[in-house]
Amino acid sequence: MGCNQLKAKVLIVEDQFVSANNLRLILERADYTVLPIARSVEVALNIIAKNPPDLVLLDIYLQGELTGIDLGSALNERNIAFVYVSANSGKQTLDAAKKTRPYGFLVKPFKEQDVLATLDVAWYIHRYNKNERNRNTVAEEQNGETDSDALQHIIGQSPVIREVLKKVKIVGPSNTSVLICGESGTGKELIAQAIHKISQRKSRPLVVVNCAALPANLIESELFGHEKGSFTGANLRRIGKFEQADGGTIFLDEIGELPLDLQVKFLRVLQEMEIERIGGITKKIDVRVIAATNRNLEEEIAKGNFRLDLYYRLNIFPITLPALRERKTDLIPLANFFLNKYARKEKKNISGFSDNIIQMILEYSWPGNVRELENMMARSVLLAIGTEINTLVLPKDKGNLGSAFQIDRIKTMQENERDHIIATLERCDWKVYGEGGAAELLDMNVSTLNSRIRKLGIQKQPSVNRK
Repeated sequence: MGCNQLKAKVLIVEDQFVSANNLRLILERADYTVLPIARSVEVALNIIAKNPPDLVLLDIYLQGELTGIDLGSALNERNIAFVYVSANSGKQTLDAAKKTRPYGFLVKPFKEQDVLATLDVAWYIHRYNKNERNRNTVAEEQNGETDSDALQHIIGQSPVIREVLKKVKIVGPSNTSVLICGESGTGKELIAQAIHKISQRKSRPLVVVNCAALPANLIESELFGHEKGSFTGANLRRIGKFEQADGGTIFLDEIGELPLDLQVKFLRVLQEMEIERIGGITKKIDVRVIAATNRNLEEEIAKGNFRLDLYYRLNIFPITLPALRERKTDLIPLANFFLNKYARKEKKNISGFSDNIIQMILEYSWPGNVRELENMMARSVLLAIGTEINTLVLPKDKGNLGSAFQIDRIKTMQENERDHIIATLERCDWKVYGEGGAAELLDMNVSTLNSRIRKLGIQKQPSVNRK
C-alpha cells in the first residue's frame, strides 16, 4: 500500500532544525519527494499555494503566532492529509489537535519505521476516503452486503457501524498495529477477529490475551515466557503469548490494565519486534499487534497510568466502536439475530417479538451493550412459552429512569470483589496490614491486596460521623 511508490510529495512543517532534517533524510531514503521545509504556518501556506503536497508532517508548536493546530484546520479545508509530530503530551493540546481530524500522531523522538508506517497508513486512508466520495455506492446501500465473509457476523447497517466496517476493510490487509476503543460489550474481540481473518496472516494463529485477567506476578511470564529454573516454581520452559503468535496476530484486550513496568517492555517489543524470555536470550518475532481498551487512554496518560509513547505506537490506526445506544437502528436486527441463534440451540420455534417487547428493547439504554443484549435474548428464549417473546425482564435502567424494570442489574465479579474489599477495609478501620488488618482477614498477601486496591480504584472515604 506504500505511498512512496507513487512518489508522493511531503511537506515538513517543523521549526527545530535537527528534527526537520531527520525527517527529511528518512523520507528521501524511502523515495518520497520532499518539499522545502517550513518553520512557520505562514511559510507553509505559501509553499502549499505554489506546490500543494500530498501529505504534511506537522509539528504543533512553530515559529510565529499560529500553531500547527491552526494549520491543521486549514489543511482539512484543502483536503490535504496530515500527521502531527510533537513531543507535547498535554491533554488539552491533544484534545485540540484531535478536533482537526489528523491521520495520525508521531511522538518525538521517533523511529524511522514508525514514521514510514504512519505515513503509509495515512496516505492509504486518505486515498480510500477520496475514492469513496467519488464512487457510486448505490448498490452497497441497497443490499448492505460486505465483500468479505469475515465481516458477516458483524450485524448492523447504521452509519456508525458502516464506518467501523470500512475501517476494518482498510486496515485488515496491512500489518499495521490497531487500537480498538469502546465500552465493555461493544464487540472489540469480534472486530479483532475480523481484522485477522482478512489479513495476510489469517492462516497463522490469533492469540487472545486478556490483560486484566493476568495475575500481577505472572504477567511477564505469560506474555514473554520463561526458561526452566529462571525463578522459583519455573519447573518447565514456558512459551509466552507473543512467541505463540509468531507469524500471526496477538490481540491484547484491556491493554490499559498493563502495569507501567510491563508497558516499557511491551513498547520495546513493538519497536524492535523481539522478546526476551525470563532467564533467557532475546528472540526476533513477527507479530501483528491489535490492542483494545474500554478506558480513555488519554485520561490515563494524564493521570500517569499509561505511557504516551506506547499510546502513539498503538494509535497508528484507531477504531472506536459505538455503544449500542448510539446505533438504535441496529437493535432489532441484532435482537432477531440472537433470538434465532438461541432458538436453534434450544430447538424452539420462536418467530419474533410482540410489539410491546420491541418497544422495550428500543427504549432501554443497554449499558452492557451487545453482550448484554445477547445474554438477554438467550435468557428470553429459555423462558419463552409459545412462538413469540412477550415478556422481557430488564434491569433498572440508569440511562432511562422513567421506565420501570423488574430486577436490579447483576454485579460483575470485579464489582463484587471491590465491594468485598471495601467492606473488609471499613471493618478494619482501613488498616491494610498487621494483626487484625484487611490482608489477614482476607487471607491475602499484603502486596497483592495493595495491588488490587490500586487496580480497582479503591480510596478511603472520609467518614462524616467520625470526630
